[in-house]
Amino acid sequence: MTTLVRVRAIQLVDGRQIVVTFTNDEQRQIDMTPYIAVGTIFAPVRDDPDFFACATVDGGTITWPNGADIDPDVLYAGGIPAWAVPDPVPMEAPEESVA
Repeated sequence: MTTLVRVRAIQLVDGRQIVVTFTNDEQRQIDMTPYIAVGTIFAPVRDDPDFFACATVDGGTITWPNGADIDPDVLYAGGIPAWAVPDPVPMEAPEESVA
């Protein structure tokens, strides 16, 4: 059985840096900038340092009072969150040749 790794505790460090303690006892200092860079729900989180500092742990993830949260799987994997990846530019269909 696979045990999901979740956020157990956080400690604000400086700016947008948070030390995250995961449920497997691993600790990491994470720059939250890429996780809050886009999206209207993250606007107060990225624009107001006092609001950013209101981060808490709820349900195994980092949350803010406005409902913004970060998927703990994304935090643990260290990847780029799906909401921060730009939409791909659609490819143009090749022109049909006329014989």
